[in-house]
Amino acid sequence: MASSPAVMRVVASAFMVAERAGSIVRKVLHSGDLGIVEKTGASDLQTQADRLVQKSIVASLSRSFPTITIIGEEDLPPEEVEEDLIESRQSEEVLKKHCPAEYSGLREEELVVWVDPLDGTKEYTEGLLDHVTVLIGIAYNGTAIAGVINQPFYNYQLGPGAALGRTLWGMLGLGSFGFQLQEVPGGQRIITTTRSHSNKLVTECVQAMQPHDVIRVGGAGNKIIQLVEGKASAYVFASPGCKKWDTCAPEAILHAVGGKLTDIHGKAYRYDRHVKHMNSTGVLATLRNHEYYTSRVPEAVKKALLSD
Repeated sequence: MASSPAVMRVVASAFMVAERAGSIVRKVLHSGDLGIVEKTGASDLQTQADRLVQKSIVASLSRSFPTITIIGEEDLPPEEVEEDLIESRQSEEVLKKHCPAEYSGLREEELVVWVDPLDGTKEYTEGLLDHVTVLIGIAYNGTAIAGVINQPFYNYQLGPGAALGRTLWGMLGLGSFGFQLQEVPGGQRIITTTRSHSNKLVTECVQAMQPHDVIRVGGAGNKIIQLVEGKASAYVFASPGCKKWDTCAPEAILHAVGGKLTDIHGKAYRYDRHVKHMNSTGVLATLRNHEYYTSRVPEAVKKALLSD
């Protein structure tokens, strides 16, 4: 559908590319050789799935949209990409949606795509497969306007024969799709936070929210899915470490259903092509009552994570 607005075609392509990425992630796992290398240490890993998926996403989107800007997590050398990694199809489901008027005239060269080929790599290597996601976020004028999240192992706990994987997507002014929006029942404060990157600041900030329960899991994409599916009421990470490719797609999907993702001070992140990649002032995301959670952040945490 060449007549569809450019941004809808980009999202429709990203949807199908994410589906292919999910199948690559599963294939690498089933091969029995994850090809693990340490990037900066034992908690910062890269697998063959990270490498192949980023090659697939970047090559596929670049071929369909040659003037788009793509920023991926993995620092990979330029090389020929195998044809079986290329996805050229576009999702009919996405193309059938009506593009919000404010984005209908956007040109592909105005869009910036942020890619995390495998969010939750450490969990992937440890067999915690429900934590793993593929993230493709689309930004315009510094704002995350659309996002696609693939869960390669959705349903894996149902055992052999279960249909694996699902793809969620959303766009500002249009809504989010691929899941049933739910909220935590009874107004409970259930905080989801990091599983493997905790420290004193993170713990202090989480406890200051007066949570009824705390869930420690991997992956920013996974945590945002917990918010929109009613398993958690806030995602709190009072530490540097999270990057723009971790939050762009999840933020767009969350904002499209009325939620909010900011830094720990309540300040929005920007996703222009030239911004620094690190979310150095933490992450605070909610489906509702964002002001309550920002008001509970301790002053010591705010001072430690000084706003840029």
